[in-house]
Parts: sequence; C-alpha cells; structure tokens
Amino acid sequence: MRPAGTLTTSAGTARGAGPARPPAGSDEALERAWLPGPLGRWVRAVDTPVTSFVLVASATGMLLVLGLLMVLSSSSVESIAASGNPWSIAVRQGAFALVGLPLLLVAARTPALWWRRMSWLVLLLALVLQGLVFVPGLGVEVNGNRNWISVAGFTAQPSEAIKLALVVWGAAVLSRKQELLGRLGHVVVPVVFPVGLLALGLVLAGRDLGTGLVVLLLLAGLLYAAGAPLRYFLLGGGVAAVGVAALVVQEQHRLVRIQAWLSGQQCTDIYGECWQPTHGMWALGSGGWWGLGLGASREKWAWLPEAHNDFIFAIIGEELGLPGTLSVLLLFVALAAGMVRVAQRSSDPFVVIATTGVLVWVLGQALINIGVVIGVLPVVGVPLPLVSSGGSSLVTTMVALGMVMSFARDEPGAREALSTTVRAARSGAAVVAPARASRRPRR
Repeated sequence: MRPAGTLTTSAGTARGAGPARPPAGSDEALERAWLPGPLGRWVRAVDTPVTSFVLVASATGMLLVLGLLMVLSSSSVESIAASGNPWSIAVRQGAFALVGLPLLLVAARTPALWWRRMSWLVLLLALVLQGLVFVPGLGVEVNGNRNWISVAGFTAQPSEAIKLALVVWGAAVLSRKQELLGRLGHVVVPVVFPVGLLALGLVLAGRDLGTGLVVLLLLAGLLYAAGAPLRYFLLGGGVAAVGVAALVVQEQHRLVRIQAWLSGQQCTDIYGECWQPTHGMWALGSGGWWGLGLGASREKWAWLPEAHNDFIFAIIGEELGLPGTLSVLLLFVALAAGMVRVAQRSSDPFVVIATTGVLVWVLGQALINIGVVIGVLPVVGVPLPLVSSGGSSLVTTMVALGMVMSFARDEPGAREALSTTVRAARSGAAVVAPARASRRPRR
C-alpha cells in the first residue's frame, strides 16, 4: 500500500496530462477518490495522516467555546433571578469545562489497549453510581426524573457516565466476539442482557426516557459496527418500540407531550404542554436571517423554559440567526466526518466499534435535541452535546471525544506528523520571543 498523497502515472501518460486515474480495485482507489483539477489537488492536500485528529479536535474545541458563550448569554436572566449574579450558571459551566479539559487531554493520550483493559472497571463504576440515585439522601429528583446524585452541594448525573461505560465495555466485548455474532445467544447474553438491560433499566427506573433512548441508539450502533445481522435489529427495534410506547402511555405528562406534538400547528394549549415548543419556535422565528444579536434574546426572559439547557439551539437561532444555527450543524458534520474517518482507517475492531459508538451517541443526541427544538420530534429532555449547560454531560462527552482523538493519533503517520508540528511550533515560539525582546526600546 502506497502512502497517502502519492499517485502513480501510467507509462503512456502524456506530459502535462495530470495524474493518471488509479485502476478500479487498487489500493489508491480505495484510499482516496480520484478527482481531476483543482478539486483533486485540494482533496489530496487535506488528506493527511492528521486530518482525522484535526477534524475531531477542532470541531470539539469550537463547539465547546460556542457552548460556553451561549450558556452565558442564555442563562444570565435566570442567574439573576436565582442568585442576583448574572454569571453564576456560566461560571459553573466554565468550571466543568476546566475539569473536562485535562481529562480530555489524558484520554487523548491513553492507548486503545488501556481503554480495553479498563472496560469492566469503568462499567462497574458507572452502574454503581447510577444505583446511588435511588439511595435516600443521595438521589435527587428534578422535573420528575430521579437521575441525579448530590454530595456536599455537588450534583452529578451518573446516566451520562453510563453512556461512556457502555461504549468502552461494549467495544471490548464485541471486538472479541465478532465471529460469533451470527448466533443470537452471543448477542443477547453479553450485550443486551444483562448489562444492556441493566444499564437501561437503571436509567428508565429514574424516569429519564430521553437518556434511555440515547442508550438504545448507542447499543444499536455498537452492534451495527460489530457486524450483527440485520434480523437482530428488526427484532430489537420492534421490542424497543413496544417498550417505549408502554412507557409513554403509563406516564400522563409523556402522553400529553406526544399528543401536543402530533397536533402540530393545531395545538391550542400554549399555556400548557405546548408552551415550551411554541416559544422555541418563536425564538427561531424572531431571529430571522441574521439574528437579534448576541445577548439580545427576548425568549430567555423567563419565557422559554430550559433556555440554557435543552432549548439552547433556539436561543442560538434567535441571537445569531441562520449563520449561527448552520455553524452548529456544520461543526457536528465535521465532528462526524472525523469519527467516520477514524473508524474507516483503523484495522483494530475495538477502535472501530468504540468510535462508532461515540459517533452514534453524540450525533444521535444532537439530532434528537435539534429535532425537538425545530418541532419534528416531541419534547424529550436531551441536551445538545458540548453546547447545552450541564456539567456531567459536558465532562463525559469531552472524555469520549478525547478517546476518539487517541485513536486518531494511532493512524499511520499521525504521531510523527503531530510531533513534527509541535516541534515546529516550539521552534517558532523560541525564535519569535528573542526577536520581540530585541525590539523593546532601551531605557
């Protein structure tokens, strides 16, 4: 296999005719699409050993910065009402980002072998933490959901750790059982039962249907990446649909939300269940093409519930307009493209399955959140990854994406290219510093 960036020409190619098209089925044809002219040169220029790492790292960083900015803007009014300090919610979110950043850097330097070795420990710890929400004095109920624990004033949502634990553990187990997944028992016993149902059961026992749906998507993504037969997805999808329907019917507030969503524009209860989705749509609509300006939202003035959390995408549309919402979508597309590239270029089944699990988790949760805000899905309490307020979600998502970055660093040539870039940056800084010092005026 030739290194990326090289193309051979046939013996009969005329001078100046450009690169010859690689034959169908060749290594070059598998590694890159053949494109003529400037577009082909651009594709070959960006197709480097560090492309996957740059896509994941840059999209993560920009979404994180945008999220911190929008949490500050969307939460200022609620912060004033709660504590008199417009910065309180934003400062707490910034503190969680500062906690998550070193964890991301550590995760980005942890080899896949260590992730595989830690899989059982991570899973057991996450399950224990999720079980603590049912302990009197530790578990906290918020908006009808009992999925938080509070210790010494510190509140955390263990169900977010469940997602990361299932990714690591599921990838470790399925990567060893790929050849046996044609047998139903090797899918049901290690993945779906008892661990999948145990983790999902603990989440649903706390009445958090939104997180439960994300866990279901995550499990499906892991099985798909491992190569499970299609018939299992049809069977599992049917069972999941029946289970979700039963959970909706037995909770009145969920049933009312579904009915409000199905009624669409005919929903007249704008002071009840239609209040939040209606004001979310009003926020997007009032933003127009270019937005009202950063900080100029009207809906955040106690009109739109969860403006800094589940409905922060509506505030982005109101304040930053179409460019703001499209920027969020493009950043998630770039993040997904980087993770797809990592999975495609890896020969390690663990890396492929784990990366796909993180992709389905983050992108699926983002699509659910945005779908709720724009009205194509019923209201479900799911935050927008890296953007919405919420420390547990932010930290676990950063760690998961740091793990994907560690996989991207293991692509052929990536470590060498990154080391060269770091050395060049340090050399440039060393040259610039004396030059600046020499330009200082003498006293």
